[in-house]
Amino acid sequence: MAQDYHHGVRVLEINDGTRPIRTVSTAVLGLVATAEDADATTFPLNTPVLLTNVNSALGKAGTKGTLYKALKAISLQTKPVTVVVRVAEGADDAETTSNVIGTVTADGKYTGAMALMTAQTKFGVKPRILGAPFLDTQAVTNQLATIAQSLRGMVYAFASGCKTKEEATTYRKQFGQREVMVIWPNFTAWDDTANADVEYPAVAFAMGLRAKIDNDTGWHKTLSNVVVNGATGITADVSWDLQDPATDAGYLNEQQVTTLVNRDGYRFWGSRTCTDDTNFAFENYTRTAQVIADSIAEAQAPIVDGPLNPSLPRDIIESINAKFRSWTSLGYLIGGSSWWDAEPNTTDELKSGGAYIDYDYTPVPPLENLKLRQRITDRYLADFASRVTA
Repeated sequence: MAQDYHHGVRVLEINDGTRPIRTVSTAVLGLVATAEDADATTFPLNTPVLLTNVNSALGKAGTKGTLYKALKAISLQTKPVTVVVRVAEGADDAETTSNVIGTVTADGKYTGAMALMTAQTKFGVKPRILGAPFLDTQAVTNQLATIAQSLRGMVYAFASGCKTKEEATTYRKQFGQREVMVIWPNFTAWDDTANADVEYPAVAFAMGLRAKIDNDTGWHKTLSNVVVNGATGITADVSWDLQDPATDAGYLNEQQVTTLVNRDGYRFWGSRTCTDDTNFAFENYTRTAQVIADSIAEAQAPIVDGPLNPSLPRDIIESINAKFRSWTSLGYLIGGSSWWDAEPNTTDELKSGGAYIDYDYTPVPPLENLKLRQRITDRYLADFASRVTA
């Protein structure tokens, strides 16, 4: 003990003070797919597989089912860390949907999309960009949304079965989660198996592009208006004009459906989630909230069960404020701050080992609606004569 008698010198190592907060990894994909001819060793059924190089896995993904096209579309955007769960195709669409949704078996094994929940334990990564391209029925999207809420992730889902913009907007109304972005229609892309342009899942392109944007720009930038690599066309006619809101794209965006346009390259157009909560109306608002929550919480793990001296919450607050200053200077936030509120931190609360630390933040709004105000005037004619003779 430090108070014991000692004739000499002691060194007492003090590890108090602020602790740096590391931003959590956001560009980690969680993909559910089918491929009956995939290499069973590389992609065992209902088992999460970690891919650090998507391209290297294409040769073992088979050509049947959805796996190959999904990985191909993702790889055209970037090479993200991807957790893949391959599921079996059912005897019909309903059975396939059940396989994709997954369950927890009697022996405790997670199957289907549920298996994505085990990725952090198995691989030390948490999938945050979720999708089941070509398999995302309403039931599947609902399951992925539930998983996304647990993992603090975002689901990119197709307006399944919809042939028109009206059907797509009606379909979108089946969801109200801030973690869901609905996309319609699909892209076409060159298929080296069919040797032709064929329909490719826009969701897979969105997943890859989302990871690319996270790495190149940041999680504060939405999916919208960034060139998509590899797309050759759009599977439905979608009218669009930069200056005219009365278009198909304008209608879809107003109804919170992200669509596809061609302007100097194919792009996603739309930044809205499915929630009616204006605080999380935009994709990047939801992702900002998720990143902040996980980054700050995870950084506190070493101090849990530590001595609750007044210096401890002070250090936590200083650490959070330092991180907010960093995020703000990099453009990820407009601002943020943390503080101690005495009201909830009563004597009884502190005595029971609890404490409240408050913080707030302002995410970066996307410039969705730029209004340029143009005027005609004659005031530049006032000095006409002097300018002629100058």
